[in-house]
Amino acid sequence: MNAFAKVQARYGSPLTAAVLLASVLIALGGRPAPAQDVKAWRHGIVEAKSDAGFVFMARNGGFAQKQGLKIDLVQFKGDALALKAMLAGELDSYEGSPGGPMLAAAHGAEIKIVGCFWPIPNYGIFAKPGIAGPGNLQGKTLAISAPGALPDLLARAVLEQNHVEASEVRFTVMGSDTDRYRALAAGVVDAAAASTEFVPLAQLAGLRLLVHAHDAVPNYLRFCTYTASKTLATRRDQVVRFLAAEITALRYAIANRDATIALAKEISEAKPDDPRAAYIYDEVARYSSIVPEMPIPKEKLDWMQALLVKTGNLDKTFDLAPMIDDSARRSALDLAGNK
Repeated sequence: MNAFAKVQARYGSPLTAAVLLASVLIALGGRPAPAQDVKAWRHGIVEAKSDAGFVFMARNGGFAQKQGLKIDLVQFKGDALALKAMLAGELDSYEGSPGGPMLAAAHGAEIKIVGCFWPIPNYGIFAKPGIAGPGNLQGKTLAISAPGALPDLLARAVLEQNHVEASEVRFTVMGSDTDRYRALAAGVVDAAAASTEFVPLAQLAGLRLLVHAHDAVPNYLRFCTYTASKTLATRRDQVVRFLAAEITALRYAIANRDATIALAKEISEAKPDDPRAAYIYDEVARYSSIVPEMPIPKEKLDWMQALLVKTGNLDKTFDLAPMIDDSARRSALDLAGNK
């Protein structure tokens, strides 16, 4: 069996096999690490959606193997569950909104932010047609997620901006973006926080995007990458190599639209005519939502901590400096090649 056939057998689609094989042989160059040198790395992610082409590229495109890692991506309904799994030692790292980690760190959890690759949220609040704006959410049922996660904090920030008391809205916690959108489409709830990948489906269903997070909360950080302080201290080289794999994979994904969309559709098992993967890719490109070099924007973290205090999730602010470690990312850039 030749190299292409082996890749196709593993990943399915001939198009995906071709572009992913090319990413290994051309974009990266060189040979993968010998099998005996490959280290396992368990990374938590939010349940795969139409943006999976970005999230899965490091694993599926050979970028992790180039760094001597075998990434096991563990999917969760929400990033709050991934945080708990990491703190329990079940994950080496995970990606999600900074809200939950800040709340955990405020109570003594040893967590490090090692990079932020998705600083601009492609996210919003969808609603039934009769709801004209955020100010009309009083008395309505709004689907969110666990406290401190993106859907929860976005909803509360939007309500606060529009002078709507949280007590005037009926919140219901639902696991994933897909769960929340389906509940809205079925009429179970009046509004829902979810990825903007659902915009093309919402238009067909007569629903509307009430608020886009890019406009409502431009300082909101969608995804940063976290690891436990102990993991960073004892396995720093692997943290660096994981970040290098992520950086090179994201650079490739942004530069290769067809490959990224094909991988997203394969991972999410989307039908050929499903418009969501292409829509979210183009929106990411339009807003420059993803920054492959994963800089850690301190000013946005400060803003988010202030938001947690405003929403009552935190009693008071605390020093974020012990949470932030930029040294591993800087070393990863040396491996990945600075741009």
